[in-house]
Amino acid sequence: MGVPAFFRWLSRKYTSIIVHCVEEKGKEIDGVVAPNDTSQKNPNDVEFDNLYLDMNGIIHPCCHPENKPAPQNEDEMMVDIFAYIDRIFNICRPRKLLYMAIDGVAPRAKMNQQRSRRFRASKESVETSNEKSRIREEMLSKGYHLPPEKPKESKFDSNCITPGTPFMFRLAECLRFYIHDRLNNDPGWANIKVILSDANVPGEGEHKIMDYIRRQRAQPDHDPNTHHCLCGADADLIMLGLATHEPNFTIIREEFKPNQPKPCEMCAQLGHEMKECTGLPKEECDKPLEKLMGAEQEFIFIRLPVLREHLQQQLRMDGLPFEYNFERALDDWVFMCFFVGNDFLPHLPSLEIREGAIDRLVNIYKQCVYKTGGYLTDSGVVNLSRVQYVMSELGKVEDEIFKTRRIKDLEFRRRDKERNKRLKNDDKPKWMLAGQYNPAPVNSGSNPIHNPRQTAADMRRQIHSPHQNQSYANSANVSSKMMHNPDAKRKFYNNEDDDEDEPEDDVKLWEDGWKDRYYKSKFNVDNNDIKFRHQVANHYVRGLCWVLRYYYQGCASWKWYFPYHYAPFASDFMNIGDLSNEFEKHTQPFKPLEQLMGVFPAASRQFLPPTWQRLMIDDDSPIIDFYPIDFKIDLNGKKYAWQGVALLPFVDEIRLKAALGTVYDDLTEEEKFRNIRGNDRLFVSSKHPMQSFLDSLYEGSQTDRKVQLNTKLSQGMGGAVWCDEIAVLPGHTVFSPLPQLKDLNNNQAISVYFKDPTFSEDFLFPAKILPNAKFPPPSIKPDSYRDYGNNRYRPQLGFQRDSGYRDNKDVDAMVRMIRHHTSSYNQQTPYNDGRGRNPGVMIPPTAETYGSARGGYMGRSGGNWHGGAGGSGNFGKGNYYGGGNRGGGSNTNYGSNRGGWGSNRGGYNNPNDPYKRNRQGGNQWEGGNNWNSGYRSRGGGGGGGGNQYHRGYY
Repeated sequence: MGVPAFFRWLSRKYTSIIVHCVEEKGKEIDGVVAPNDTSQKNPNDVEFDNLYLDMNGIIHPCCHPENKPAPQNEDEMMVDIFAYIDRIFNICRPRKLLYMAIDGVAPRAKMNQQRSRRFRASKESVETSNEKSRIREEMLSKGYHLPPEKPKESKFDSNCITPGTPFMFRLAECLRFYIHDRLNNDPGWANIKVILSDANVPGEGEHKIMDYIRRQRAQPDHDPNTHHCLCGADADLIMLGLATHEPNFTIIREEFKPNQPKPCEMCAQLGHEMKECTGLPKEECDKPLEKLMGAEQEFIFIRLPVLREHLQQQLRMDGLPFEYNFERALDDWVFMCFFVGNDFLPHLPSLEIREGAIDRLVNIYKQCVYKTGGYLTDSGVVNLSRVQYVMSELGKVEDEIFKTRRIKDLEFRRRDKERNKRLKNDDKPKWMLAGQYNPAPVNSGSNPIHNPRQTAADMRRQIHSPHQNQSYANSANVSSKMMHNPDAKRKFYNNEDDDEDEPEDDVKLWEDGWKDRYYKSKFNVDNNDIKFRHQVANHYVRGLCWVLRYYYQGCASWKWYFPYHYAPFASDFMNIGDLSNEFEKHTQPFKPLEQLMGVFPAASRQFLPPTWQRLMIDDDSPIIDFYPIDFKIDLNGKKYAWQGVALLPFVDEIRLKAALGTVYDDLTEEEKFRNIRGNDRLFVSSKHPMQSFLDSLYEGSQTDRKVQLNTKLSQGMGGAVWCDEIAVLPGHTVFSPLPQLKDLNNNQAISVYFKDPTFSEDFLFPAKILPNAKFPPPSIKPDSYRDYGNNRYRPQLGFQRDSGYRDNKDVDAMVRMIRHHTSSYNQQTPYNDGRGRNPGVMIPPTAETYGSARGGYMGRSGGNWHGGAGGSGNFGKGNYYGGGNRGGGSNTNYGSNRGGWGSNRGGYNNPNDPYKRNRQGGNQWEGGNNWNSGYRSRGGGGGGGGNQYHRGYY
């Protein structure tokens, strides 16, 4: 969904919803990695029933990855997609169902966003190509050395990942072979059902999945405690998962790591951008141009039951005049998230998620529930009179929001310019090769760690990662090139783009008259045309109703779309309570090739039939205005082009289909086949209880007869099945579509067409918890956590409270080490009671893993962590490992008096001071032999004489 900051905001606000995936790696035998037995217990301490794959989130990173060399051809892309699915399957290990959903033709409301994205990608590709050619010619003229250019035909156009293209048709064929292969050969697949919904089946991938879940929940034999796991990176998957009201719903996605280095477009090396490139050494130019291999992407789980717990606390409303229903409040929260952005509507100008927009809406919402006596939504239907209250209250503070935003923006720009000036000073850090024992710049410091336990787990995985050495090699390669190339280093630190001028903004929302200027600039209407403003707001309200219905009931209309590029203001929503919630019924989606004509720019026309291509480029084409070569991108107050609004003309469906009617007869048989609306396919192996039942469908003569599934055999799954016209029956050979993979002889799997259960047109899927549904035990700290004994509560970090994820001793040890070595604890150490004037400077150990490091504590006197006789108060400068300072004696906690840090505990009982700063009760804190017998050491005499630096860490 179009909320770039939503997941970042959510994961920072509710950190406990994230769990890092435990992934078992196959054992390497004679250079060959043996696959894991996925029929064994899941190492994540959880067993999933159903795994759903939003396939477009897999296809794109496999076809044009950012952290490794791109595949050379389509065959390699297919193999990479297979490997990605294997990896997700190995992590999740579903026991009942694997559902693969590829994006099919989308509703018109989504096609506008797809059209904007593809036109923008084509425009940026042309601009980048021209810029590369210009820079290349300039560099060669100056004598720089560059590798040879790739031939133009080898460039992959990601626009082909769209329904109706030959690429998507071949992908479906390859996935059918892949499914047959795994069902025949992988024991983890033997007892599961597999559904493939390819690009010829209409609907977005994630909404096909949600439609399946909704319809199965309405079946009488559905298990209400099914554990769902959905794989995808879109932020709207979180809202979709919450909207199911399933008690066990988890999302798996790639871990997002911001500010990852990207290779230069000219030389494919890290450390600089294309415009800063100075080429390669001459001897390297004849080698193939390849990107450096990045670290393997890791995965995280998002635990929606834990998110529900957090939202239950945030949305709590006491004293209502009616019974509080959290499920209704949760639906309202999902609805309000649409206001800050989605794929179908532009977000309201006054709402930015980084400014706390959702929290602001929640506060207004609670007032609304109290004052209006009810909720905003009910099973996907909006109560517009109550939404009017929310909009009115938000409209009252719009002016204040815009002015506050301006003040903060100016302050940010001021700080940013000051930072850039400091970097350009002559005394900026002189960088060296960043290895474990290399010093960092003196003024670099280190970033505070907000979740030490989780960071410890990250460090542990990185230490054992097979890609660690490759990462060091990459950084060494980059650093060495910069050391031998002063021009590159100079350009790196004098990047003038950091001081870009403020983008032009003729609306100036922070100044009086902002609304008049906005409508004049964005809609080109007169200031006194108030009726038009209300018209835009009414269309937007209709859009909110359509989006909510889409999330809870399915697509209300395939034809509806918001007909403007910009949103109205909250204060423009007037008298919306009487607007209709209904949409045109019995609408149909575009066919695949028709959608290509609706979303593709002319630059991607090669994926269309020849006569269809002419409609995109001929001057006398009746729809040539749908395909502008150049178009304006309105930054709309933003800084970067990708944040702006692409001002493209909207496609008129009637004109488009009229023009296509003249060229439909030119389609070949293959093109006609790619243009049909397809059906889902269901696959099972010979070991599944349904195999005999499905095999019997092919014994009769009526191959198109639809038969209802026997839910006892299908593990409660309902729906209709009938013969697949291209099925490969058991005993036959499944021919490989890829040259590097062998044919599958004596196939023992079977496939049939599948259709979800059908319901009457006026049926409403209830948004509620099903009877007998059981939620997992609570994970977060309850309000009455004192009831848990000793006033202590330990959060649950994994899927089970007794999970090995939490009790891993190595992780606990690293937590302690991180706390010793991060600047986030510097504020707890300003004690100067010992001999040294300063307590010492804590500098973390390694730049690569633990932050910018120096390798130990730098105190006033000598000695090592494990060496020497101790100093006058601090650990000495030097190495980590040595003689005997940390290691003598037999006591494990602060010397011989474990209970009270010395003999006079009474002087440290100030309840308001967590670090026991009240020292008047005794002298053991100041130079005694008990508390100061070593920094959480094993006793002994080292570290004595006033170890004031070491208190308060545990």
